[in-house]
Amino acid sequence: MTPLFDTAFPLIQAPMAGVQDWRLAAAVCEAGGLGSVPAGMLNIQGLEEQLTQLSAATAKPWNVNFFCHRPPTPDPLGEQRWVETLQPFYEEFAADAAAIPHGPSRQPFDQDCATMLERFRPAVVSFHYGLPEAALLDRVKATGAKVLSSATTVEEALWLADNGADGVIAQGLEAGGHRGHFLNDDLSLQQGTVSLLPQIRDAISLPVIAAGGIATPAGVKAARALGASAVQVGTAYLLCPQATTKGVHRQWLQSDRARHTALTTVFSGRPARGIINRLMATVGTMPETAPAFPLAGNAIGPLRAAAEAQGSGDCSPLWAGQFASACRDVSAVEVTRWLAEGWS
Repeated sequence: MTPLFDTAFPLIQAPMAGVQDWRLAAAVCEAGGLGSVPAGMLNIQGLEEQLTQLSAATAKPWNVNFFCHRPPTPDPLGEQRWVETLQPFYEEFAADAAAIPHGPSRQPFDQDCATMLERFRPAVVSFHYGLPEAALLDRVKATGAKVLSSATTVEEALWLADNGADGVIAQGLEAGGHRGHFLNDDLSLQQGTVSLLPQIRDAISLPVIAAGGIATPAGVKAARALGASAVQVGTAYLLCPQATTKGVHRQWLQSDRARHTALTTVFSGRPARGIINRLMATVGTMPETAPAFPLAGNAIGPLRAAAEAQGSGDCSPLWAGQFASACRDVSAVEVTRWLAEGWS
């Protein structure tokens, strides 16, 4: 058994908001890994529903993941400038600007979330963008849960070790989705998994979980050789039937376009890795007019829906890591057991 997680395999299914729910997590748990539910885009009712379904589907250990970002200052003028930047695409796809919501679409971990954890008592709770304030973290740890968080630099790993984490996820630059950096926004400080992992391993005494570019048994084996206590894998699960990945996203993942990914702030206001599409190429991957996280996503929602309704992925956040070509359209159970071969 994996000491930190009490699972058969030292493998975490990365929490992937927007492309999965409890079904993927349950399948991974039943296959011997640690399934994860992403809570960053859920309200408290949605969180309760997901945890109710997952706890009923498996008696194995599981993880629930939260964001710890600071909510942005309201910026109506900035959001309007962003809408104006997107206007040509709104016109092309006949998207409804009146449907643009207001306010942040993602909420950080709070008292209500802590209360929900006290009710469901997951084996593991992971965080992105640091850790919650000390009083909230104490409540999480009092449930008996192991606490993990992402580090993209050695400095972040040291901070997490000093502030209550039980394990650190070394998120390499290859990873799909949002970067977990929280101490410094300078992207030049970000490193690939092969260089980041051993440096964090040497700097702290906590278990270190490797993440980023790991999508095959060979990748798992390499992470183990570099000192990882476990691996976290996300992109390899995107084509599984248990994932909720949209049809256009699946099509792009199975095409040559999946070989070209980039970090972008277009879809949320915070750097995240996805397949380059026409919206990113047109407005730039890091446009100055994109509002702060997560406000940029407000104007993207109706545009994405309109484009996808026409079969286009040109305006969608097609999150994927740099080894997306390893995705396979097979069960999450098969993917988990296949990846576990790299640890044996």
